[in-house]
Amino acid sequence: MEIGVFSVSDITQDPTTGRTPTEHDRIKAAVAIAKKVEEIGMDVFAIGEHHNEPFFSSSPTTLLSYIAAQTERITLSTTTTLITTNDPVKIAEDFAMLQQLSDGRVDLVLGRGNTAPVYPWFGRNIQDSLELTVENYALLRKLWDEDVVNWQGKHRTPLQNFTATPRPLDGVAPFVWHGSIRTPQIAELAAYYGDGFFANNIFWPKEHYMQLIGLYRERYEHYGHGTPDQAIVGLGGQFFMRKNSQDAVNEFRPYFDNAPVYGHGPSMEDFTAQTPLTVGSPQEVIEKTLSFADAFGDYQRQLFLIDHAGLPLKTVLEQLDLFGEEVLPVLKREFAARKPAHVPDAPTHASRKAARDGALAQETVSNG
Repeated sequence: MEIGVFSVSDITQDPTTGRTPTEHDRIKAAVAIAKKVEEIGMDVFAIGEHHNEPFFSSSPTTLLSYIAAQTERITLSTTTTLITTNDPVKIAEDFAMLQQLSDGRVDLVLGRGNTAPVYPWFGRNIQDSLELTVENYALLRKLWDEDVVNWQGKHRTPLQNFTATPRPLDGVAPFVWHGSIRTPQIAELAAYYGDGFFANNIFWPKEHYMQLIGLYRERYEHYGHGTPDQAIVGLGGQFFMRKNSQDAVNEFRPYFDNAPVYGHGPSMEDFTAQTPLTVGSPQEVIEKTLSFADAFGDYQRQLFLIDHAGLPLKTVLEQLDLFGEEVLPVLKREFAARKPAHVPDAPTHASRKAARDGALAQETVSNG
């Protein structure tokens, strides 16, 4: 099980101080959080893509490249790379460059995003959203998998004898997850290609995500990639934690009550009861996180949102230190003990390269 952190890159006022961090503050904070993720032994740091206020992450690969230069081990990923409004050529080249710079420590989550105005900003029509997703991803795959691409589609000018540069490291493209919170066609797309499926698992009850993940697992088997429990699933989640549960509740309440994504809706108690959010002690975080596998089956990646809602960097880093000391070792041990031998680990560059080389060697033997 890979365990890590993701950020939606919001810039939100701290309701306890009235201070709103600057873009510079939040960008530098993301770097500090990623370095702390590596320091405490977590596996992944991921960042979303937004092109509107109050978010700062309009260029995830730039940020992740900077982080790559200051880390050695963690996987660098996105929680949404906009497959609808980004040019597939630019995605192919940007992520191959990041892959080369990070020695393979990169993958990405493709999605359509949740901001309607972004479509006309990039010359697209939101009505074409699903068409763009399917067509652009088919082109992206060709750009990574084929050295010379000839292609023609509906939503982009044709390509003739085109080679995306740089090429993927070792000839192995970055692993792709497809993210969705409500669209079964995205689960179908992930299953068709044998890619991963990432459910952000933040705001909705587990029954909603169980339907999408169940569909993805069923179709993964249908397309011949393996059994349903071998499908590659990632989940989001979120927590606010102190050693004493009541301290966590008291400290987080003003953030919950005032944050744009929560505020003025259900009470914090109702929200934690109905969604994956945990506000409490390390043991409560452990228990709720381990329960995810009961609902969704054995899965490969767990990412937590912890830097949102105006929480200051100091508090986020304290959360991570406590997580590394009291939660991470238990989750690693318990998830490892639970996972059946036939369920794969999360794909890495090394494992995918080894699988590719093994298949080529077997093909050579078979052909004499």
